[in-house]
Amino acid sequence: MPAPQKIAYDPNAPVDPRVETLVNELIGRVADKWTLLVLEELEDHGTCRFTELSRRVPGISQKMLTQTLRAMERDGLVVRTVHPVVPPKVEYCLTELGHSLGEAFCGVWVWAEANLEQVARARMAFDARG
Repeated sequence: MPAPQKIAYDPNAPVDPRVETLVNELIGRVADKWTLLVLEELEDHGTCRFTELSRRVPGISQKMLTQTLRAMERDGLVVRTVHPVVPPKVEYCLTELGHSLGEAFCGVWVWAEANLEQVARARMAFDARG
């Protein structure tokens, strides 16, 4: 798969309202901790069954996992596969789009590792003022 083309940011360029809407929706989606945790588990473990994801994401309820997976499926981040067996077997895996979103958020991890101590010092200084 070819690498996505990098687009230079131009603050003066006209903004396509559809792009702005999508960015706002995606920020809301990925800012949701459950989406990020499910994304991480699927990235780390590949295809997972619902019950497996439920065990791997601490604290998530079945209702919240269902809602999260449905929203991710709607956005094209995961594929849901239902196998016609009894009892039903349902599996989830990331799409290429889901993998690319995971890669985009790797930058947050890199930033956090590089700036962990600086953020800790800033928090301590702020808390000491109070």
